[in-house]
Amino acid sequence: MSQTQLKQQADDAADLNEVSLERKAALLSGQSQWQTRGDEQLGIPPMHMSDGPSGLRKQSDSGDNLGIGDSQPSTCFPAAVTMGMSWDPSLAEQMGRALGAEARALNVNVLLGPGLCMKRNPLCGRNFEYISEDPIHTGRMGAAIVRGIQANRIAACPKHFAANNQELRRMASNSVVDERTLRELYLTAFEIVIREAHPRALMTSYNRINGTYTNENMHLVHDILRGEWGFDGLVVSDWGGSRNIADGVRAGSTLEMPGAGMVPVRELVDAVEHGDLDEQFVNDRVAELARVARETQIEELAHDALPELPQAMIDEHNELAADLAAQCITLLRNDNKVLPLAAGSHIAVVGDLAGTPRFQGAGSSQVNATSSESLLHALTRTEGLTVMGYAQGYERDGKSHVRLIRQAAELCRNGYVDAIVVAVGLPESYESEGIDRQNMQIPRVQHELIDALARTGKPVIAVVYGGSAMKLPWVHKVQSILYAGLPGQGGSRAIASVIMGQTNPSGHLTETWPLKLVDVPNANIYPAKDVNAIYAEGPLVGYRYYETARQPVRYPFGFGLSYSTFEYSNLQVTEQGVTVTVSNVDGPDGATVVQLYVTAAPSGGIRIARELKGFAKVQVPAGESVEVSIPFDEYTFRHFDTTLGRWTVTRGQYSIAVGANAHDLPLQKVIFVSGDVAPEPYDARLGAYLEGAPQRANEQELEVLFGGREALRARLITDGITATDVSQSKSARARTTHYFTSDDPISDWRKSSNWIARSIAKRLHRKAYASLNTSGTPDLGACFVLYMTPHSLKKLTGGRLDEPMVDAIVDFANGRSWHGLCRFVRAAAANKRANKAMQRRLEK
Repeated sequence: MSQTQLKQQADDAADLNEVSLERKAALLSGQSQWQTRGDEQLGIPPMHMSDGPSGLRKQSDSGDNLGIGDSQPSTCFPAAVTMGMSWDPSLAEQMGRALGAEARALNVNVLLGPGLCMKRNPLCGRNFEYISEDPIHTGRMGAAIVRGIQANRIAACPKHFAANNQELRRMASNSVVDERTLRELYLTAFEIVIREAHPRALMTSYNRINGTYTNENMHLVHDILRGEWGFDGLVVSDWGGSRNIADGVRAGSTLEMPGAGMVPVRELVDAVEHGDLDEQFVNDRVAELARVARETQIEELAHDALPELPQAMIDEHNELAADLAAQCITLLRNDNKVLPLAAGSHIAVVGDLAGTPRFQGAGSSQVNATSSESLLHALTRTEGLTVMGYAQGYERDGKSHVRLIRQAAELCRNGYVDAIVVAVGLPESYESEGIDRQNMQIPRVQHELIDALARTGKPVIAVVYGGSAMKLPWVHKVQSILYAGLPGQGGSRAIASVIMGQTNPSGHLTETWPLKLVDVPNANIYPAKDVNAIYAEGPLVGYRYYETARQPVRYPFGFGLSYSTFEYSNLQVTEQGVTVTVSNVDGPDGATVVQLYVTAAPSGGIRIARELKGFAKVQVPAGESVEVSIPFDEYTFRHFDTTLGRWTVTRGQYSIAVGANAHDLPLQKVIFVSGDVAPEPYDARLGAYLEGAPQRANEQELEVLFGGREALRARLITDGITATDVSQSKSARARTTHYFTSDDPISDWRKSSNWIARSIAKRLHRKAYASLNTSGTPDLGACFVLYMTPHSLKKLTGGRLDEPMVDAIVDFANGRSWHGLCRFVRAAAANKRANKAMQRRLEK
């Protein structure tokens, strides 16, 4: 923090000593769904917040937080799953600058993004919002996005802090993770972004970590975020993710969202007046909020306005969206160099996803795009290409339709057709915020279609859409595969440019594609069905597992082909970093990603075959060579020592490897590093972990991973869970008794002894998933409520519920119907009176 900022903070703190507690407390919770409270006398303007990982979703203050309602038109850029595949921070910063510019034009102060969570398992329904399975890659790309956003005097708000890796029961889940894995894998990306890009805000997640909700987690927010990393910005809860506002303020959380009326104000004032919270914590949080509100103040427009983007900006960003997507499209297969197609080619276009584009994910990241173009339309208007016809090929909902497949095959047998472009992948119903995928399959009817197309004898070019790894049993039946991810509104034009060779593909995968789901190290425990989500695989996630276990995969982390052929040579390693020569020995001008991996000296814990420690996207002209340098930095050799409670560097030999992906590393050398601790043999008690087989780890080995039986038990939520559940913690066993608390999701009410509570849960479940059979998409509103806890419901009802009313609702679910009903009526009347009383105190 600068001297000017320090002085301003000191002045703010002094001024706040003269301000009433009620006014200060009111500032620490929202005014409405998207707007914070302001205080004109204190010079604190209100702020408007908007979702925006890949495009701005600006809604009015009466809007929803799930992406269901209408929002202002804005540019839909490539989703994180696609943008990450560029491996180019400069492109990520361009996107960030465009997002920030649209935020300022639409009167948004805080843009909620980017998403920095690790891709722990391919089934996470929100993987499309996250950048990578690796923290170094995520941190570098995320930092670039933040720098771009904040160049417009907008606050970026990276999320979801932290270990938010499943959608099922996300408001009631407890991420149970050992400290070394937490630090090295799940927090490092956030650390890089905080230290290198200095975001003005950060969003905590819904889940608990090791028993404590993240928004109130002293270790996470106070000790690490604010203490070790020095973060001095705004910490905001996810919408409804604050469990106790006083505990949050004490831990270092600034703002509870969305607005919940006078209830959080009352709770905070009561905590101070009863001696449970020092008022200085309130002052500190208000000073943080004031600084961000002033730094991001937009004076040109009133906060209740819904302005439109200038047409010039719409046009410019539409072109940028296509340009960015073109640098992200990843070529996974290209037998016999079928791509690029020659000028004058005649093609057939097949697949519902080609006729009706899917270019973004569902949920809070879904934007009202300023433009939309199908792949069919983009190919039809591509110069040098003739589209001979289009066939739907399959129903979007996955139902088998022999007639559609037959029509597609007949079209492709046309003698004038030179090649087939077929669009396949995950439909909207398979992945979304609020739900996890059931498996790695794409709809079976798409497999049947590709089988039929392959039998025509024509070259098949498969364009694959979706937010995470998929099982592709037909991979050897097609000649080319382009993975588009979710490429944004310019994706169709980008794909067409790659198909015709106007763009030489340079995307590389940011997650491993396993051959099948059972190969995933946590396949048997993900997603956790009960409260405890045990990260029993430890650090063996993604390529760290597959390379350590020598498990064959479909495509390794970092994989991506090009129309050019690149060779690596002349690896030089010094204390400062590495240099390597990259040569384009065949093909046109092109770009590739040079990746640096390190194998560490033994430091106890679990052996990991290699870890990404740096990368560089490099352009290499045809027939030429380029020297590439990748420096070592503070993250290259460190590991977290749980005994010392700090980061250390082990003294010893480190293997340095450079190549095109995590598996293909042709150049390797060994370097000696003078660390601050002596090497330590791997812990033999870890057994199966040392064999790269976390799936086979027994109870004792799991306890060693967590530092002992008591250390593991201390991280678990055990209320209402049997002793067997704790001792055999990797299994998701059903509870033997069903006593509900305000932290249990409403979905659990299906086990209630109260038939009304059971009926509510069952009806919500039917409503949430019945639409999959009709519209092809889940009912996100019903999903959100189904997996909501009664306590989070209190935070999302605008002050209509308070703690006693929530307790009465839980009584009802626990079978005490009459008692709960009477208690609720009394509490409702008391809540109304208390809210009015606090409002009067505020107005004095």
